[in-house]
Amino acid sequence: MSLRLATRESPLARWQAEHTASLLRAAHPGLDVELVPMTTEGDRRTDVPLSEIGGKGVFVKEVSAAVLEGRADVAVHSAKDLPALTADGLVLAAVPARGDARDALVGCRLQDLPTDGVVATGSARRRAQLARLRPDLQFQDLRGNMATRLARADEVDAVVVAAVALERLGLADHLTDVLPVGLMVPQVGQGALALECRSDDAPVRDLLAALEDPADRRRVDAERAFLAELGGDCTLPAGAHALPGDDDALVLRAVLSDGHGRTEQHLSSGHDADALGRGAARELRRLLDLEPGA
Repeated sequence: MSLRLATRESPLARWQAEHTASLLRAAHPGLDVELVPMTTEGDRRTDVPLSEIGGKGVFVKEVSAAVLEGRADVAVHSAKDLPALTADGLVLAAVPARGDARDALVGCRLQDLPTDGVVATGSARRRAQLARLRPDLQFQDLRGNMATRLARADEVDAVVVAAVALERLGLADHLTDVLPVGLMVPQVGQGALALECRSDDAPVRDLLAALEDPADRRRVDAERAFLAELGGDCTLPAGAHALPGDDDALVLRAVLSDGHGRTEQHLSSGHDADALGRGAARELRRLLDLEPGA
């Protein structure tokens, strides 16, 4: 049997697809796996903020469409790029073992940033949390592949990246300051891969089931429930990160900003991943006086 994996063409996305292919071959000896690389709108329009071209979903729509249209069998995504609601006809079939979910600075440690220091990031979530920690900081937008982002570190005081991205590309020596999740709550699903296939494709679902990490899937499900309760592809700065707690519970740390300078964190625990994520979203909306769906 052969399996076609749809992926973005960026070096990091290709690493993720090749990693998935190696996991599949190890789980199913003799399986023929090929990559189907493609460029998404988010990759093509690096000169425009994501918020102006449809949010983070611009990195996944075309990859998912390739699966729906039969041009590929599996879509390999960064879980952090996925909208909270899976498209009709598709299913999130597996979440393999997760990598580092933390954000990091390249160029300067947080405590060493000068007064009125300049930080480059394309993420409203990162910007809101850094502004809460250091109201004096100045921000510049940041888009493009990792090579472009690293080059910007020479032009500003620091750039913000996902630690796992540099680790996967063999560039971890560029990490200057990996930020604890209590200081900087990561994006929903950050560090995890998400494997989509057609919901009616039972043979492929069975193949992907061997790659599922149940503990990390549960963590990602709680984080995605948080995003879903906020309204799917939430336009407000938001993040969530779940960890195992006592007695098989999950501990969820979540953050939300109202987009006007107010940012709140919330820590909660529970056994039901969906209820935990949705409850955290409702509590943060209450703390920020935001209406449901805001």
